[in-house]
This record gives sequence, structure tokens and C-alpha cells, in this order.
Amino acid sequence: MTEPFAPESPLCLIALENGMGFYQAEPRGSFKRKEVTLGDSTNQQDSLRRVAIIGSGPGGLVAARYLKQHGFEPVVFEQADEIGGQWNVRSAHSGIWPSMVTNTSRLLTCFSDLAPEPSAPIFPPNQEILAYLKRYARLFGLLSHVRFNTRVELIERDPDGGGWLVRSSAAEKRSEKFLYVVVASGRFNKPLVPSLPGLELFRGAGGTLHSFDYKDPESFRHKRVLVVGCAISALEIASDLAMLGTLRVVSTFRRQRYVMQKLVAGVPGDALAFTRFAALNAEVTPKEILSKTTQDYILRVFGSPEQFGAFRPAGDFLSVGRALSQHFLPLVAEGRIAVKPWISEIHDRKVRFLDESSEEFDAIIFGTGFELSMPFLNPTISSVLDLDTQHADLYKHTFHPDLAGLAFLGLWEQTGPYFPPLELQARWITYVWSGIVPFPRRDQMNAGIAAYRSKRGESQLQAMHLMALLFAREANVEPDLREWPQLARALLFGPLSAISFRLSGPDHLRDAAERVATESRVLGTVRSAVFSSEQVAQLQVLADARRDSEFARFVDRIAKSPEIVSH
Repeated sequence: MTEPFAPESPLCLIALENGMGFYQAEPRGSFKRKEVTLGDSTNQQDSLRRVAIIGSGPGGLVAARYLKQHGFEPVVFEQADEIGGQWNVRSAHSGIWPSMVTNTSRLLTCFSDLAPEPSAPIFPPNQEILAYLKRYARLFGLLSHVRFNTRVELIERDPDGGGWLVRSSAAEKRSEKFLYVVVASGRFNKPLVPSLPGLELFRGAGGTLHSFDYKDPESFRHKRVLVVGCAISALEIASDLAMLGTLRVVSTFRRQRYVMQKLVAGVPGDALAFTRFAALNAEVTPKEILSKTTQDYILRVFGSPEQFGAFRPAGDFLSVGRALSQHFLPLVAEGRIAVKPWISEIHDRKVRFLDESSEEFDAIIFGTGFELSMPFLNPTISSVLDLDTQHADLYKHTFHPDLAGLAFLGLWEQTGPYFPPLELQARWITYVWSGIVPFPRRDQMNAGIAAYRSKRGESQLQAMHLMALLFAREANVEPDLREWPQLARALLFGPLSAISFRLSGPDHLRDAAERVATESRVLGTVRSAVFSSEQVAQLQVLADARRDSEFARFVDRIAKSPEIVSH
């Protein structure tokens, strides 16, 4: 059986039982046990092992899982009454709406230790993700480590020595000392609403709200609603309202993006786009070329928005990007969503647009993104990070050389599934603090932060596959393709799932190889170990560009015998 959307498709080029001892990294992926003395008294041992984790969303939970595995005692601070973070739709701190479905597929929206339920939809609803996180927390005994209804108010240095003071508020306020702190409070909790002339004068009965507060779709059923923005949330909410039978739905945005659907001939788009090959290729291919290839593919497979009655994309793919929505463009084509240019003025219930047309609305919903917000950091820490609404000076989004024992997890903005890179970042943090891998040198971190600062003002959007490889390399868990000949094709062109990083190194799993092969077959991206001629050609071009002799020899063996890669 052929693979109708095999990984040679240009979509693949889209950007973008350990006990209490620890491990010390050794050459060639071998790992020796290294006992660490934590102190003589029980109190001192407990103090050195305790790690404060801010948030019990996916990032906080996976951090707690690995830290606990390696001898630390996680203390998870959660301001809601249940775990899940954003996925806990009942929480006042969640921006999930009741009918929200993931835009990432189930095998890429899970951690390596726990596969999703076989009966789960390809794109699970939010309720299934919360149920998954609860199963994960029970599997690793994490619930007893969570302090519910406990809000972190301040993190500051301990003035009496090393470590950090965490001030929290629950039934009573308390301050505690921790040697280590992981900030996993999430990137999507402070809504961004653009400044618009007359916005404060809007008098529609449904008012104005951000997607973060979109909790009752049924309340808009007989209303005229304006949805602002061209990001995923805006297009999904507009689609949600249209399919619920809202009286009129109008979508407005500054710039029309390219729009992709979530499925390509039944195959999840993220399984095709976010692969190792795509990441390796993106590292050596000019972004202009990647952008052009991606743009051409989107137009060929999904069509251009103006063909559906929306606008022509306002520039090339590199400048305007893409949005992901399964239903938005077809609903525009059916007339169930109208599209308008940007807003020029708002007065009472009337909204005037840049094309001089105007309409009256009952409600305005903003799907216009979020600002980076960590209000619990004391001013000194914020100053060290040069923290603003979009940026934090961190080495590879994780550490700062002047903030030892403080790590940040999952606070970057990303396209693609978050779960695999979250797990890899949590592993890196754990392995550094455990002594499994060395802490980055100060000069390395300073150079990395300088490089990051040079791109302030540019788009901060990161690609999932690049982030996954970034953290995997730091954690020393990126598999050596030469050691897995029968998996080479699945590892290169199959989905970049979390299990593919459990083949070797610390915390490797015995069944990882079987699961990698199975997942590729299930998703329909790689059904055999035999490389296609197109893939061989792509790898040869990549080998020439990478100028890596070992990789070149590996590709040469594939070219000579694509059905198997021998040692």
C-alpha cells in the first residue's frame, strides 16, 4: 500500500529504576551510577531535595515526574482545586472553552511514559487531555505532591544564603526555602487585547471579551458576533460559533495568514510537518527557501484563502505565517462566516472597518494572543531576565547564569505540539541538577543569551521539532540513527513523538523501539523500514548541506541499500 502523503512531501519542511542515586554522563551514551551525599541530618537532606514547582499543568507535572524519579521531592503549587493548568476548564485561570478540541494529534499530545487511550479521537477534546493528565499524575504518584488552592505570590532570593524563598497564599500565608525552583506557570494566562479607537464605547449586549473568557458559546446563539484575530483561537472560535448557529459571525484581522487544515488525507498534519528530517533540514537551509517551499505546498494542498471568499494572504509565508483550522475556510465558502478588513473605529454597537463598511454587533471576541507574565518574580529577578511582555533573557529558554537553582519550563511561544519538548526540557533540568549532564558553562550561557537578545523585536514563535531537538541534545537523549538501522526511516520521517527520545541514554525504555515503529504505522506516515527514492534524494541533499562526515556515510549506506541500514 502506498503512502499518499509520505514524508517526502514538502510539508515535512515546515519550520519549523534509579533509587536515590544519580548518574554521571560518560562517553558514547554509557551511564555510571554516582552517589551524592545530601547531608548528615534528615532535615538537611529534605531541604536539599525539595523543589518548588509553580503550576500543575503538563509542564509542572512532567517536571515533578522526572525530579521525583531522580531523588528530588517536588512540591507543586497549584492555585486551582485540580491539576491540569489550562486544561482544567473549570478553573478561573483556564482559557479553555467547553467545546475546544486540540489542534495537535493524540500521539503527539502525550508523554513517553503513558500512551493515550486507544479509543481516543485523533484530535482529542479538552476533557480527554485533562483525563490523560490525571492518569499520568496517578501513575507516578504526583497528586500527593500538589498543594491545591495555593497561589504563589512571590519568589525571591534567600537573603540568608543560597536558594530561594517562595511565598504562597492558601488558608494562610507562608514563606518557604527551596534550593531549586521550576517556574512552569504557562505562557497563555495574560490576555492581549489590542488598542482600538472607541473600544471602550462599545455597547453591545454581549460586551467584549478575550478568547480566554469564552466559556459559554450557547449564549451567543442568537447574536451578531465579531471575532478579532487570525490566530488559531480566533479562527476556531469563529468556526465554533458558526456551527452552533450564531445569527451572524464576522471575522476581522490585520493580515490574512495562510490557512492549513489539521488533516491531510486522513493523516494529522503535525505528524507530517514535525519530523527529525524537517528539523535537521531547517538547521542548514535558509529560512527563505523553507518558507517558499512551505508556502507552495500549502497553496497546492489546502488552497489560498481568497479561493474560499477570504482575503489573499498579506505577504509571503515568512512574513505572515499560517493558522490552523479544519473548518474556517469551508465555513467562509458557505457564507456562514463573513470576513472583513481591520477595524477603523468602534462606536456604541457599530464597528467601522477599513473598507468604509460598518455593521452593528452584539459582542466582540478577541482571539489576539497572550503576553508573557510572571508577576510573582521579585523585581530583581525580573530585572536580571530583562522581563517584558514578550521576552525573558534565558539560555535556551531554561536557565540564567546569575540565577542558579531557578529554571523556567514551557514559557516559549510555539507552533506544534508542546508535550514532547516539555518532557525533554523537564528531563534536561532534572539531569543538570542531578549531575547526569554538566551544567552549561557561564560563557556558553552568556553567548546564548546575547544571541537571543539580538532577535528581540522579531517573531518569538518557535517550531516544535527544533525545540525538541534542542532540549534532547542538551539532555543527551537524542538517538544515534546509526544504532537503530531498522528504525532509521521512522526516526527521520515519522512523528517526532516523546517516545522516540527514550531509546537510549538516561531513563531509556525497553519497549521504546517497538512503540516508535508502531506509532509511525498507526499515523500512516511510515509503513515500512524501506526508504523511498524521494527520501534518499532528500537525505543526500541534506548530507551535502550539513557537511557532517558521519551523517554523510550514514546516508551513503541508505542510498546503497534503502531497505536496511547496516552498521
